[in-house]
Amino acid sequence: MRILLVEDERRLAENIAAAIRDGAGFAVDVAEDGETGLDLASYGHYDLIVLDLMLPRLDGAGVLKALRARNDRTPVLILTARQETTSVIALLNLGADDYLGKPFDLGELLARVKALVRRGKGVATPLLHVRDLDINTLEQSVSRNGTPIDLSPAEYRIFEYLLHKPKVVVSKRELLEHLYDYNWERHSNVIEAHVSNLRRKLDTGDGLPYIQTLRGRGYKLQPEQVIP
Repeated sequence: MRILLVEDERRLAENIAAAIRDGAGFAVDVAEDGETGLDLASYGHYDLIVLDLMLPRLDGAGVLKALRARNDRTPVLILTARQETTSVIALLNLGADDYLGKPFDLGELLARVKALVRRGKGVATPLLHVRDLDINTLEQSVSRNGTPIDLSPAEYRIFEYLLHKPKVVVSKRELLEHLYDYNWERHSNVIEAHVSNLRRKLDTGDGLPYIQTLRGRGYKLQPEQVIP
């Protein structure tokens, strides 16, 4: 998953970005003003936007209003020092999905980020199940019949992204855009290498791979057992 953080307080932004990267394994891009944040959001790469209200050039309410006016449905978590009921109601009516008052606990922020990303994918629980695999998105772990399967962070991120899009063909470009931030130096074959390792670790040799490759199109999770 990839998060856009729009926050002009540099030290706070660095702390939040580090917490999300380390705690959730998500990629994070940071914008230091509202106009830059709105411009980055227009690319559609993000699974959640964490948005401060007091921003230079364009405030958070203006960013939120512009996002919803162009029918951008990306979930938005507002960070605000204003917690009066009227302010919260106004933000929710503008299209915010959740808010967190400053100062806040980074653990609470992380829990809200994960919950909003899940809900944005139509998933209410952090525990997922596909065929004979159990996936705990909080622990970022995968197991079969209670036996852990050791995935690297990159392998896990790819697998979780595909889990949220069962039966949908996901291109290599989409995986790159949603799993890596703009500071990452892209290598064209990195996704192929991780998917190859995923198959080796997940598949049981019964002839039905968890991840199907469609040449020139991308990858598709096969969540159901096919009975011949």
